[in-house]
Amino acid sequence: MGIRQPRVTADEIIRVLKSIGFEKVDQTGSHQKWRHPLSGKQTIVAYHAGDIIRPKTFKRILEGAGLTVEDFVKIRMKL
Repeated sequence: MGIRQPRVTADEIIRVLKSIGFEKVDQTGSHQKWRHPLSGKQTIVAYHAGDIIRPKTFKRILEGAGLTVEDFVKIRMKL
């Protein structure tokens, strides 16, 4: 059985993305576009300060970034 999906805010997701090399390349309203300069992977983070990201949204953000929930949790614990 895998790791249970954590409840996280956009700030926590952005902190993890930055730590693995993602850069913010664009923003339209509350949606921030993050891209990794070497891999070209891209993900969109809906930024609403302090709000918990919904599970499906969190899953899509991780898919775009090429991360699993396990990867995310390990990286977040190191920060």
